[in-house]
Amino acid sequence: MSTSALEAKDERARRWRARNQVRTYGKRSFGVLLFALATLAAAAYTAHYIRSFVIAEGWAATPVTVVAALACLLPLVVLALAARALSMSLQAARSSDIYLGRELGAKASDASWKALAYSAALLILCSLAWFLVVNDAAVSRTFFDLALIVKSAGAVLKAFGTNIFIFTVSAVLILVWALIVAMARTLPGEAGKPIRTLAIIYGDLFRGLPAIITIYLIGFGLPLTGLPILKDLSSNAYAIIALTLTYGAYTSEVYRAGIESVHPSQIAAARSLGLSYFKTMRYVVIPLAVRGIVPPLMNNCISLQKDTALVAIIGTIDAFNQSKIIASNNFNLSAVTTVAILFIVLTIPQARFVDKLIERDRKKMRS
Repeated sequence: MSTSALEAKDERARRWRARNQVRTYGKRSFGVLLFALATLAAAAYTAHYIRSFVIAEGWAATPVTVVAALACLLPLVVLALAARALSMSLQAARSSDIYLGRELGAKASDASWKALAYSAALLILCSLAWFLVVNDAAVSRTFFDLALIVKSAGAVLKAFGTNIFIFTVSAVLILVWALIVAMARTLPGEAGKPIRTLAIIYGDLFRGLPAIITIYLIGFGLPLTGLPILKDLSSNAYAIIALTLTYGAYTSEVYRAGIESVHPSQIAAARSLGLSYFKTMRYVVIPLAVRGIVPPLMNNCISLQKDTALVAIIGTIDAFNQSKIIASNNFNLSAVTTVAILFIVLTIPQARFVDKLIERDRKKMRS
């Protein structure tokens, strides 16, 4: 056998042995175990410090100690996961079965990555906890004064009803107004060009204007015009008008995207059956379009819910304005935190609902 043939045979044998080596991930598993130990120490010290601080503030020692002990359980679980990863890595190294060794090595790698991720998350939470308690808990006292939150909750909740009212009325008007604008934007032929142009100008104008400027101009501008009816409206009505104009421009583009996503064959089939353009839009195009744009419409509703806080600029006594009054009287922003919590409680379920709708549409497309 020639030298080149022997060298090729040796190279093939080397590659075969390389492919059959067991990767135990021992160094990674050991490093993650040390990192998990450091995380446990950091979490325990953080819990001890916060426990001492809270007890010094007058809280009962027993429940605070129980909470601190429970807070240390999760880093202990993560440490156990890191130890399990190292154990599987050692078993993989000692295994005489190459396939079992590979399986154990892969499991060790997966467990070590999980332990590393949870340890990093716990360290971030510890950092946030220290941020809340440093400097004699200045951050906690400023934003999370429980006594003030409880005391002001009733007034803030009552004022939050104004935000709900503005959101509900605006949402209904926006859905109707945006559909009208979208239909105007999609009018066919030369005859529809003037209306299309006006719809384009409206959309560009109010999408370019910040919502707070639109609210300010309408809330303070219309009363100065002296126009009948318009000059005597309430601040809630001005807020509804401004939000409808602003979000009508955004929502009309969502409607237009849905309308244009309907296949032309659907329109051609409807017209061939003798339906007029408007009947085709009403009975064929719009029902098909709306089915595909529910998630982006819900996203617009979430944004609208949050932007109802902007009406405070024109003097509407909503939750934000009420919380500012309480904050100025108490030199503390905990009442504003209450408003933030209320908006979060409302918007997060809506966001999760949008995620479910998107996932449902994906499943339909896959099937």
